[in-house]
Amino acid sequence: MIKLVLQDGTQFSGQSFGSTNDISGEVVFNTGMAGYVESLTDPSYRGQILVFTYPLIGNYGVPSGDVNEWGFSKNFESEAIHVRGVIVAQESRDFSHFNAVSSLHNWMEHHGIPGITGVDTRALTKKLREHGVMLGRIIQCQDSESTFGRNPEVDIEDPNLLNLVAEVSCKEVKTYKSNVESRKSNVNTVVVFDCGIKNNILRSFLKRGVTVHRLPWNFDLDASDLEYDAVFISNGPGDPKMCKETIAQVGKAIEKGIPTFGICLGTQILALAIGGDTYKLKYGHRGVNQPCLEIRNPPSAGIRDADNGQKCLITSQNHGFAVDEKSLPSDWRVWFTNANDGTVEGIKHESGKFFAVQFHPEATPGPEDADYLFDSFLSVI
Repeated sequence: MIKLVLQDGTQFSGQSFGSTNDISGEVVFNTGMAGYVESLTDPSYRGQILVFTYPLIGNYGVPSGDVNEWGFSKNFESEAIHVRGVIVAQESRDFSHFNAVSSLHNWMEHHGIPGITGVDTRALTKKLREHGVMLGRIIQCQDSESTFGRNPEVDIEDPNLLNLVAEVSCKEVKTYKSNVESRKSNVNTVVVFDCGIKNNILRSFLKRGVTVHRLPWNFDLDASDLEYDAVFISNGPGDPKMCKETIAQVGKAIEKGIPTFGICLGTQILALAIGGDTYKLKYGHRGVNQPCLEIRNPPSAGIRDADNGQKCLITSQNHGFAVDEKSLPSDWRVWFTNANDGTVEGIKHESGKFFAVQFHPEATPGPEDADYLFDSFLSVI
């Protein structure tokens, strides 16, 4: 018997797959119908137990871990699985895909990641939506009800108290030079603060002829001799307020007028760098079907509708924190909002040189509606 036990004592039973170790973490859900490989290797999931709402997971297997010419994975979004555990309704040992070399079970077992299959993920997701994300533990002990249920705080580690960005960021500067001819006569160079960057962000820059300096999250630009044209802040896990060093560096870049772009956690860090504030969402946005409205013109009398010059993007998302709109300085405006709950999905400075979005324009998994934002960034350099 294997169980997921939530911090309030609620238990969900199922069958074990993957590794057989016990783990704890923050239980969250993802609504995507595909993309489990990319999700499990997304560093933004560090410290979390991931519930897939789509009922069948594993049917197209897992591709190889081959690396590209720059030394990072061709198929994964990082070089490791970052979730602490996986919860599914039905895990498939049988897989069929021309690119697959392993089953999901074998891949997770190899990386020491436990999973539970046979869970009523609809009921679990409804509970998380009503209560909010909860801490939980995957346990395979027979006496779990008599020990864990009475005192869950003893057994659960809260990943939100950790600096998860420091765990997933690179440890030294890495430089990637594109083999694609730049779209400009002079090759752009971008410094990227790696707060848990997805590989497809790097691919998105490299395919546009951009040279990338990948920096540790706490790298001091002022103390380096790197030459660069712009600053980028990546996605990543956990509370953005843990990233004090990154926040300080981004603030200095903006003061110097250096074009700056952030994605996901990068939006929250950018907001904090300009004096704004962030807060934790009830259950976050995780999936590949999140609708976002672009606010092209300042809203009239607080009304934001289709007559106000908006367009809607269907986006890929993975975040648990958001920017407080009321905390933004007067020369900054909300650029995108979430069509479901109205939360801030993008911010932009009135100069057009500094901006960020909560969603993932690089996708993987998900739609590529917002891929043009990389070109928008390069156009202001």
